[in-house]
Amino acid sequence: MINNHRDLLVWQRGLGLARSIYKATGALPDDEKYGLVSQMRRAAVSIPSNIAEGSGRTVGKEFARFLRISRGSLAELETQVVLSADLNSLDGSEEILREIRELEKMLNSLISSVMKQGRK
Repeated sequence: MINNHRDLLVWQRGLGLARSIYKATGALPDDEKYGLVSQMRRAAVSIPSNIAEGSGRTVGKEFARFLRISRGSLAELETQVVLSADLNSLDGSEEILREIRELEKMLNSLISSVMKQGRK
């Protein structure tokens, strides 16, 4: 039974991804603290935050909209992780990319489910 956003596995995984990003970006050079690090952290936090906000909505279409925003933040984060990995400055990028791809599948599935329920 799902009572709130904390019960959603996709929210839990999103929060875990945000923790991974905070840990990984802590080792990036100081000259990136207000550039790439800041952007990556904001995008990572946006993912579970939008899931939480959307789950509090009473209309399924609104929840799906917030899930799509989360998915957009996830794509943004993926781009930033790839760039950081290309610059050889992000440890654990392969694991983070795996987490991102798993979360993307979960979000896509939840969006489809929420939209199907809204049509009934």
